[in-house]
Amino acid sequence: MDQVERHAMSEPYDMVFGRKTYDIFAGHWPNAPKSALSDRMNGARKYVVTSQPDGLRWENSHPINDDVVGEISSLKARDGPLLQVHGSARLIQTLLAHNLIDEFRLWIFPVVVGGGKRLFENGSPPCRLKLTRFEHCGNGATMLFYQPESDHSIFTQQP
Repeated sequence: MDQVERHAMSEPYDMVFGRKTYDIFAGHWPNAPKSALSDRMNGARKYVVTSQPDGLRWENSHPINDDVVGEISSLKARDGPLLQVHGSARLIQTLLAHNLIDEFRLWIFPVVVGGGKRLFENGSPPCRLKLTRFEHCGNGATMLFYQPESDHSIFTQQP
């Protein structure tokens, strides 16, 4: 968590969640022991993609329930803090499909679980990713930071 806090959560940020991930985080962070991290998590603006905007009780929570792509595009265009998406696998698929991800911050843990959700689902548009930073963590995990390259034509044949 030291590396996560140092690399991913040290600069100001707002968060974008799908509803399930929001509910998980909202069940923990408002009641977490006071710390610099809990202060940042609780104080950040949270944008929640949901068809049920009632029940967003975690402070600074705002629903996104109609034009997800338009609203996320509008948030990105504002002069504001970094937007982070934590978890939210279905939301990630929407953002991928509309080229709305500027950076992937992936933590790979040395555990094989045999199944689970995929980051790149069938139908995800292909794109090149450029490794911009990596770090090995003391527990064997690896942090990898990738940015999509502007040339998304990875299947274009060269003469």
